[in-house]
Amino acid sequence: MAEPLEQVDPAPLAQGQAPSQPAKPTRHRLRVALAIAAATDLTQVVLLPLFAEGALSPLQDALDVVVAITLTTLLGWHWVFLPSFLAELVPGVDLAPTWTAAVAWVMLRQKKDPPADQPPQPNAVPPGPR
Repeated sequence: MAEPLEQVDPAPLAQGQAPSQPAKPTRHRLRVALAIAAATDLTQVVLLPLFAEGALSPLQDALDVVVAITLTTLLGWHWVFLPSFLAELVPGVDLAPTWTAAVAWVMLRQKKDPPADQPPQPNAVPPGPR
């Protein structure tokens, strides 16, 4: 079952305030994004003859645009998606698993803050001297 997209309240925008930050992605969304990124990077390496033209390959460009939109929809905007997208345009560099690395970076950043479907762990306070 698909999760509904989060709606942004237009009232703060009308009053000149910044919109609230989107909710953190769930574990499921993180796993799906990692699977999509890994499958895309693997596809571009395995099907190298179709993607060999670098920035001139319309098939590769279309795939990268779809992946960028999908990852942004699943995880929200992260600046690391932009260098990953640009690296995919450079012949040779596009063989590196840039999408997988970008999602892994997002996942590592999320470990500092737990996903939306996991409650935060209380901080353990060591006992003081007696």
